[in-house]
Amino acid sequence: MKITKTNWLIPPNNRWSFQNMSSIFKTTQLTKSNSPFILPQNLQPIDSLEFDGLDGKKTLRQELDSSFTDAFIVLKNGEIIFEEYQNDMKPESLHLMNSVSKSFVGMLIGILVEEKKLSPVDKITKYIPELKNSPFINTTIQQALDMTAAVSFGEDYDDSNSEFWHEAAVVGWRPELVKTNSPKNILDFMCNLTNSSQEDDEKFNYRTVLTNVVALTAQRACGEKFQDLLQKYIWDKLHTEHEADIVVDETDFPYMGAGMNASARDLAKFGLMLMNNGTLNNERVVPESWIKETLNQDQSYKDKFLKGDYAARLPGFHYRNQTWVGDETTLICLGIYGQAIFIDQKNSLVIVKLSSHPAPDDPIILGNSFLGINAISENL
Repeated sequence: MKITKTNWLIPPNNRWSFQNMSSIFKTTQLTKSNSPFILPQNLQPIDSLEFDGLDGKKTLRQELDSSFTDAFIVLKNGEIIFEEYQNDMKPESLHLMNSVSKSFVGMLIGILVEEKKLSPVDKITKYIPELKNSPFINTTIQQALDMTAAVSFGEDYDDSNSEFWHEAAVVGWRPELVKTNSPKNILDFMCNLTNSSQEDDEKFNYRTVLTNVVALTAQRACGEKFQDLLQKYIWDKLHTEHEADIVVDETDFPYMGAGMNASARDLAKFGLMLMNNGTLNNERVVPESWIKETLNQDQSYKDKFLKGDYAARLPGFHYRNQTWVGDETTLICLGIYGQAIFIDQKNSLVIVKLSSHPAPDDPIILGNSFLGINAISENL
């Protein structure tokens, strides 16, 4: 059966489509480095590690084989100690990251703040005046980064009619939702949002549209395409081995809320850079102050998170600068259908897992993956 825009998300089709997004959708490409940084290897057989899963004791090997894994990399002290590919994925394969994409936006904003291109306290409408008569009228860049903005936007992945899927339809992901009066691009979609669900800065409420708002803000502030900023400030400095693809709308604006695709190794480098407080191979990528602020355990950040829908699922966490934050040394970049970068500064550990789960948000599969990652963190 041919996999197309109409069936790419239907399992098991997504086992193929997540590695072949550029053959289905319009994308823009970030180019690989002319001087790639190759991660050193010190491979170890850690897949026999046992842990208590939600459905009984299991080994890491059993977890990898039962959780629709496409790629799994573990870095310890900057070295690859475990690397595995399944489902025909290869080291050079590009894989859909879904919301792991968001953390690239969050880190790029930190760079642009350092460059004085914008300020976190700037209002979104300073750069996107089209949103002045909307719920974004008083929203700041920081509030959008932290998902505490006022705008109403449904992010229920199991509701095929939620605003998340309607926004994704703009870039072709759900063609059956497109009508004659539907927004034609991501900016049009933003402008069509007219309701608020809370006050600005009231509480954490995860909404993908806010990532795209921040990305457009950066593009307007710098007068350069967002993908060009990402190439210049992050992708080039990671000295990537492979290209990256980003799904775009009809105006060539990238769907940064969920549309980036990269290799597992290059994502491991991004994680290693975060683990090193913004440097990779002795080169500064993201300001250390931005990483430290992202990890900040300020009680007000935690209080806003506790008021949101994710508090019960991720106890002890909060959300800052488009990244999930555990304790003062733990960051996680997360995407639906099983995408994750886990950064544990205390134990010098980075874990990348790319997957193609049958459902976007399966609590059992995700829970077991987290328990497996925690077991690695505690035992290595």
